[in-house]
Amino acid sequence: MDRRPRDLADRMSGRRKPDDGFVRETFTLPRLAARAKARAFLDRYPAAGYMSKVESWRELPGDQIEFTMRRLRSAD
Repeated sequence: MDRRPRDLADRMSGRRKPDDGFVRETFTLPRLAARAKARAFLDRYPAAGYMSKVESWRELPGDQIEFTMRRLRSAD
């Protein structure tokens, strides 16, 4: 059976991530604004109560930061 890259992409797009109980929000902001946003998120949803954390953080060109914050859904 001959498989093309598009076949794999189609199969992967049909998969859903398991519901692990966390809500994730991804932001792209300048470095200082990203730090402030992460601090505000952790102030609003403290790690002790919501298991909140910065799940990923990467530098992009132009001093931009892309990051994902995670918290338990029970915060809703």
